[in-house]
Amino acid sequence: MTAPPPVPSGEPAPPDQDPSPDPAQPEPTGRPGPWDDARLPWKGRPTRADILCWVGFSLSGLFAIVMLPLRPILLGANPVLLGFLTGSNSAMVTVGALAATGVGSWPLPLLLGAIGIIKFDPLFWWAGKLWGRGLLEVMSGRSARAARAAERAERLARRFGVAAILVTYLPLPIPSPIVYATVGAAGMRLRTFLLVDLIGALVSRAGYIWLGFALGQRAVDVVEVIARYSLWIALVLVAGLLINAWRRRGTRSTPAPG
Repeated sequence: MTAPPPVPSGEPAPPDQDPSPDPAQPEPTGRPGPWDDARLPWKGRPTRADILCWVGFSLSGLFAIVMLPLRPILLGANPVLLGFLTGSNSAMVTVGALAATGVGSWPLPLLLGAIGIIKFDPLFWWAGKLWGRGLLEVMSGRSARAARAAERAERLARRFGVAAILVTYLPLPIPSPIVYATVGAAGMRLRTFLLVDLIGALVSRAGYIWLGFALGQRAVDVVEVIARYSLWIALVLVAGLLINAWRRRGTRSTPAPG
């Protein structure tokens, strides 16, 4: 049998000479892969570091939810423990107020409170180093207001670096995770970040302890009232979390018009 003549270059092959598809190249399906999700900060298949960091984010969020109803209970029962777990401003004020009335001391609670407030900060630094701008887009979400706040925080971090970390401890509407992620993406060393972050935490916790010391018995009286109704406050907070989750679930399940 005579072999078919070769096809000149640049001309399409006849139907009976169409080359078979290369089995090494998968055909495009048009469907997104399991990792092609705009809500994820990485692109494509995640690495081990991506998964570990994302698990850390999930655990930090779960910890915050669990601690929300426990805050009023611990504020009245053990403000030092609350400060260690969360770095709570109200816990530091309570520690100072109790010290002013002769109950307990403040140096150890100051250190524990500083550790409590920065415990998850290295996670944001690491995430910024891993994902850069992708993390900032995810954290901004779909809210225009959140996006504007994130842009301000990013500009602040890129311009001032170390000073921007300290500014996050002022009572200003600056999302500190954005600042920490930005300095991580910009290449700040972890030890530099931790040192500056710890200094800011110690100074800010000391300020709240001083405020409590100045208020004295008045602050203690307020804490005693909170402790008296802490169980009811916790139940209200839990109910609020459940209602918010139910409303968000209903919003997601509602089909789009048209």
